[in-house]
Amino acid sequence: MKYIAILFFVFIITVIILANFNQIPRFVKNIYDFPYGDKAGHLVLFGLLNFFVTLSLIRALPQRDPKLVAVLTSLFLAFFIGVEEFSQKYFSTRTFDLLDLTASYIGLVVGGWLALLKK
Repeated sequence: MKYIAILFFVFIITVIILANFNQIPRFVKNIYDFPYGDKAGHLVLFGLLNFFVTLSLIRALPQRDPKLVAVLTSLFLAFFIGVEEFSQKYFSTRTFDLLDLTASYIGLVVGGWLALLKK
């Protein structure tokens, strides 16, 4: 599971970098080409990221309270996501969107909750 979490984190970073330089392939853009599709993308991508990372950490730290691991992981990712969304103000190809941030945070909550259920 930890390798999936690492690979998914690298995937997210790659998507962010490609988006910052307006290099997202057209076929990827087409996936979210429906009303609020980008919000759905934020929810799913960051929900999956939190699920994989939280589940990996719960399994790697069995002596720790799983709820605490889930909360701390979610808070760390929330900070990372918030900084990334805010940084979009400094890229001409990106726009800060509070609804994107909200969808990302909802994804974090759902992903963390599912990881706790799965543990």
